[in-house]
Amino acid sequence: MLEMGLMDVVEFYDVRKVESTSLVLNLENGKVEKPKFERSSNKGFRVLKNGFWGIFSGNVSDEEGIERAAKNATGKGDAGIVDAGEGGKFVMKVKKNPADISIEEKVELIKEIEKEVRADYIVSTKIIYIENLRKFSYVDSSGVEVYYEVPRTGIVIQAVAKDDVMQFYSKRLMKPAGYEIFDDRVFCIATEVRERLAELLKAKLPPSGEMNVVMDSDLGGVFIHEAFGHAVEADHVLQGATILAGRVGEKVACEDVNIYDDPTINEFGFYPFDDEGVRAERKVIVENGVLKSFLHSRETAAKLGGMPGNARAQGVAEPIVRMSNTFMADGELSFEELLEEAKNGIFLAGSRGGETNPATGYFQFNAQYGYLIRNGELAEPVRDVSLSGNTLSILRDIKLGKGLRFDPGFCGKAGQLVPVADGTPPSLVRAKVGGVA
Repeated sequence: MLEMGLMDVVEFYDVRKVESTSLVLNLENGKVEKPKFERSSNKGFRVLKNGFWGIFSGNVSDEEGIERAAKNATGKGDAGIVDAGEGGKFVMKVKKNPADISIEEKVELIKEIEKEVRADYIVSTKIIYIENLRKFSYVDSSGVEVYYEVPRTGIVIQAVAKDDVMQFYSKRLMKPAGYEIFDDRVFCIATEVRERLAELLKAKLPPSGEMNVVMDSDLGGVFIHEAFGHAVEADHVLQGATILAGRVGEKVACEDVNIYDDPTINEFGFYPFDDEGVRAERKVIVENGVLKSFLHSRETAAKLGGMPGNARAQGVAEPIVRMSNTFMADGELSFEELLEEAKNGIFLAGSRGGETNPATGYFQFNAQYGYLIRNGELAEPVRDVSLSGNTLSILRDIKLGKGLRFDPGFCGKAGQLVPVADGTPPSLVRAKVGGVA
């Protein structure tokens, strides 16, 4: 039982239990590293008292954990929460349980993948196999109870090629699924890595300056996640760290732009409930160019108004506002029509990282490869290309194609990594292009 009188000042509490089982296999330059197997089980406790959060984590009884969290709520604040809903249960079924596949078979798989990548010009290879099963339990003081089990499985293929220059290229296949994802696609990806590197070794450096740019789904996805998605996370809004603060209901993009965050899609950012027990739902962020909502936790929804459901945590760390599967919906133009619209410029694909500032709206990303566009057609390949511009300027004039595709990955924020996916259809924008130092 809680200490006498303690619950009189506690406004809310919740308890999360996260059980995680994971396996990582690394094959680097033909050598298999020792398998990394991890199994963990931990509890996280939060107590809201005097508008201030008290946090505690540890494998103790619910009563003790709540009591310790309450004792850590030593300040006064203005935090409040909205209701989570009714709770529920979800267990994802898979066609092939990775736990039923031997380590030897998994090692043989990544060895076969590496064989497909090898070539005389390839000087380094790395194949990473990952699997994880997350079991999540949640209960709070309002009576909400949640339980789910979600597996994630995937492969990352990386290689470096060298001739007169050195080039790096990577691709990944990761899904909320079982071992069944390892079909012929994974070998097609390996072939793409090998062939793309051969082309990059012969590619030229790009021209520089402002020009027409056709972005593929992967690079467009990075743009919509990094440059726009972080700007609509409500904790950034409350901190005044985004150009979109106070602009709900305003036009922030051209009428063709529709942007969503949807954890219910079977992509890498999938979850059935968030880490505050809220059932997952699609969030309309931008509709016909108009900013409709921010992404919220239960606390930020109470402060700003809006729908919760985007509070996520790594393990039992404190839940914070995060994206899931964030994307821009298809437009009407074919890829060929986008090239015709561009006439002259550059096509850029993939991403090798970059930076963005949600407070100013400026971004800079590095593409994995590209082609010059000449007279509406793809011409010679280019390498080491950067793309920069202003988020809202891009969205005001963007032209959207067809063929939305998602790219999976892990998003870092406040020291926490969570699985996400992002995507757009191919699109035409006006932006600044340059070389990568």
